[in-house]
Amino acid sequence: MAKRLLEQRQQIDRERLYRPREALELLTGLDGAKFDESVEVHVNLNVDPRKADQMVRGTLMLPNGTGKTRRVAVFAEGENAREAEEAGADVVGSEDLAARIQNEGFMDFDVAVATPDQMRVVGRLGQILGPRGLMPNPKSGTVTPNVGRAVEDIKRGKVEYRVDRYGIIHGIIGKKSFDADRLVENYFALRDELQRVRPAPVKGRYFKSVAISTTMGPSVKVDPSAERD
Repeated sequence: MAKRLLEQRQQIDRERLYRPREALELLTGLDGAKFDESVEVHVNLNVDPRKADQMVRGTLMLPNGTGKTRRVAVFAEGENAREAEEAGADVVGSEDLAARIQNEGFMDFDVAVATPDQMRVVGRLGQILGPRGLMPNPKSGTVTPNVGRAVEDIKRGKVEYRVDRYGIIHGIIGKKSFDADRLVENYFALRDELQRVRPAPVKGRYFKSVAISTTMGPSVKVDPSAERD
């Protein structure tokens, strides 16, 4: 694996800022792992996440999805539970689901959604779900009375983005098997969304750097100001 990674890096100009399409075509054209790797974007923003007014967080509907089927757990009861099941939720429950997570270590899901009334149940799971980034939150649209719609959106490619403590956004924009047009469209959807939510206090350059990589491959530096071509 180390040899392959070295060979891949030799095909990349480490000092150059590539245009997004050029970078994506280069990365997807490299010999890689035997599985269909994800294509990842890492955006270093000129923000201080310790300040509440510079916390960059939200959700985004990628035009072409991520290529990954996301497993959704829903905390709901009654009619809301039925709507979640019909929308394609992978597991639905309330106290019973909380017990499975708490007592049996059940974590076979990628996203957790809850109706507002279920937060009394979900709140007890904070120490389990919180560190894994799975705690439902109104800001990400995962605490909502419209759980059916939330499940449908997540299954169609709605993703959450959140700046980490170093000011970096990490996001997946597709699979290596995607054609360049789909990856480029997803890349600009993410970049334009981050520009839209630029915190007002941030002065000067907002995008410090952008890099694109695959799961097992090298990264390529991208010109943050480059437009579509």
